Amino acid sequence: MPTTRDYKDIYALFAAARTEKEVQMLFDDIFTPQEIDSLVERWNIVQELQSGTAQRTIAQKLGVSISKITRGSRVLQHGSGGFAYFLKKLKK
Repeated sequence: MPTTRDYKDIYALFAAARTEKEVQMLFDDIFTPQEIDSLVERWNIVQELQSGTAQRTIAQKLGVSISKITRGSRVLQHGSGGFAYFLKKLKK
């Protein structure tokens, strides 16, 4: 079972990536292609929600279920604020 220190180590690992190329290298080694696709899908959902796109429109546009979109909406509204922070930081 991972410890608090283990989590801090993995956060530090990701924080050490300074360029898109470094992040890509890290992602390619840590995640499967399907896991990366899931991350991309979630980020796309969150961006669409933030821009005010209706959930049914997002579902059709991205080919995802309403439940995935609802999950993303819930995280935007009640999560840690990470998505909102990075949407603003990246001007999305």
